[in-house]
Amino acid sequence: MRVLALDLGSTRVGVAISDPTGMIAQSLTVISRRSWDQVIGEVGTLIRAHRVDRVVVGLPLHLDGREGDGAAQARRFADRLRGAAHVPVVLEDERLSTAEAERVMLEADVRRSVRRARRDAVAAALILQRHLDRGRASGQAGGKETTGGNVP
Repeated sequence: MRVLALDLGSTRVGVAISDPTGMIAQSLTVISRRSWDQVIGEVGTLIRAHRVDRVVVGLPLHLDGREGDGAAQARRFADRLRGAAHVPVVLEDERLSTAEAERVMLEADVRRSVRRARRDAVAAALILQRHLDRGRASGQAGGKETTGGNVP
């Protein structure tokens, strides 16, 4: 099962993809966001090109688990993508994924300009790996709709 993950940002959308077995996540690309329609179109192209079976959208929650404006925007985007993508679209808690992506790249001694360009795709890979790991732990292929242990 091939799974695609998205880390939605104000100017960029990080994209990651799983290997064909749905076990390992890797960063794929970054989409420069001009409009949500444009992002949905580009994601649709990636879904077809990589034969994706599911899309995971990062849900930005506050540290205490509350939802804010970013979470509402992610939910609206996920709903629109469901209508256009013709594959299941699920939400996954993305708390601290961007900070973790930055830390991982700093530890790997990645230059600042490269970190800035790749941060969102690495964050998407972290979100996706969390989703894949949770799915394996629960005995479900690719997981189910979750946001850090099940989102309402």
